[in-house]
Amino acid sequence: MHLAVFGGTFDPPHNGHLALALFARELLPADRILISVSNNPLKSTCGASDRQRLAMAELLSLEVNRTGMDSDVSGWELQQQTPSYTVDLLRHIRSSYPDAHLTLLIGEDSYLDFPRWRDPEGIFALADVAVFRRRGDAGPDMLAEDSRVRCIAFEAPVSSTMVRELAAAGKSLRGIVPESVMQYILSEGLYRGA
Repeated sequence: MHLAVFGGTFDPPHNGHLALALFARELLPADRILISVSNNPLKSTCGASDRQRLAMAELLSLEVNRTGMDSDVSGWELQQQTPSYTVDLLRHIRSSYPDAHLTLLIGEDSYLDFPRWRDPEGIFALADVAVFRRRGDAGPDMLAEDSRVRCIAFEAPVSSTMVRELAAAGKSLRGIVPESVMQYILSEGLYRGA
């Protein structure tokens, strides 16, 4: 089984996340995607609670599953008493799926911080790494410097920051987040005044 691991804070998940998961299915190709909700030690505090982010990731997973792909959500990182590190997540997944081929999915913006991540070499030992480039051919060439990284051209003009700002301004999120996530954000009153 080829298992794609897609980690993030998902604060909130948006259509770019959905598109990345579907690209992974087609281009890797992945048999299953595991969406792992984290508390990223390199990011400031989240606008939504752990419970809310996990619930929104579940809604994202349902959207992925509607396309015919097998997707699950993991809250393992949220249950840890210490900061969440990708290498520890991959070790946990490896213990649960010892025979799976693992590929870690990373957005280009996150990969730019990769040298600051805990144990990058350990990550490469546990999984292939696929980086989804936001800027096409532009941007830093640290991606070209490492043959262990598979680069996938991917343009998604949406970010979680953008979604939070639109929600805070009372603007519509239709078309930039899955409908179910939009309804959840509205029902929970998330990101107002953020």
